[in-house]
Amino acid sequence: MATAETTALRTAPAHRSGLWSWITTVDHKRIGILYGATSLFFLLVGGLEALLIRLQLAVPDNDLIGPELYNQLFTMHGTTMVFLVGMPIAVAFFNYIVPLQIGARDVAFPRLNALSYWIFLFGALLMNSSFLFGAAPNAGWFGYAPLTGEQYSPGLNIDFWVLGLQVLGVASIMGGINFITTIINLRAPGMRL
Repeated sequence: MATAETTALRTAPAHRSGLWSWITTVDHKRIGILYGATSLFFLLVGGLEALLIRLQLAVPDNDLIGPELYNQLFTMHGTTMVFLVGMPIAVAFFNYIVPLQIGARDVAFPRLNALSYWIFLFGALLMNSSFLFGAAPNAGWFGYAPLTGEQYSPGLNIDFWVLGLQVLGVASIMGGINFITTIINLRAPGMRL
């Protein structure tokens, strides 16, 4: 008799329960949910920033917040809505849906996927921690060169902002590489680009 050679499929580990299972997860669906929840949290933060801006503009000669804090809120509101709400909510849907659409069990690099989320969260917290140090960026979310220079923005304001954006960029590149690799290499048999 010939010996039949069998190859066993690796089974996905069962989900543990509790907070620790969410912190240590490498499941694309859970990471998508983490991205979505974080994005919704920062939507509330950006909404609070916008509310303070609008309250300041509600009546003439209002001194609810000073001009420096107004500039900081304006800068962080734009940055929050673009980089901490708009982009991550798209990543959340992509993370959750694309592997299911292409017939893959998970993304190509699950640990890289988890690492990109935690780096994203670190960058977001780093950028927003600038308020705690009294050094929130105040040059506008567009970051034009004259306003971000030492002459107009002395101190650590722009440093916090740029460092936070660079950390967010690293997380975004890691996620992008993972998504491209997943789509190209893990498609179901017969699925074409």
